[in-house]
Amino acid sequence: MEYTYTIIKDDYANAGKVSSQIKKLFKDLQINPDIIRRMAIACYEAEINMIIHSYGGIIKLTIDDEVHFIFKDSGPGIPNIDLALQPGYSTADERARELGFGAGMGLSNIKRVSDEFSIESCEKGTVLTLGFKVL
Repeated sequence: MEYTYTIIKDDYANAGKVSSQIKKLFKDLQINPDIIRRMAIACYEAEINMIIHSYGGIIKLTIDDEVHFIFKDSGPGIPNIDLALQPGYSTADERARELGFGAGMGLSNIKRVSDEFSIESCEKGTVLTLGFKVL
């Protein structure tokens, strides 16, 4: 099964909506609740990062023996991935912070809860690939 979702830059009104839809899908598929919790954390954090930091993008979800996510956005990229992976490091703007986002825990939380984690970034955008063992 494959699903694709569109994320729009600065769409704070719908922040977390895709993650909630995906969480419901996993519950309907009767995936282990502990695995659902980890996938929901990763998906939410990545979705919020796309809303705050990118110019928009897509989430591609593939479900077979494992669950794979690809979060692909357009620009501006992450200048220093090692720094961005440090807990508490944030480049969120004032608006995001006023709305309660941008604490700098997103990427480190995603990496912590994922079974597979890969990130590539340049000035044209970022691709985050995650994998979860569900069986």
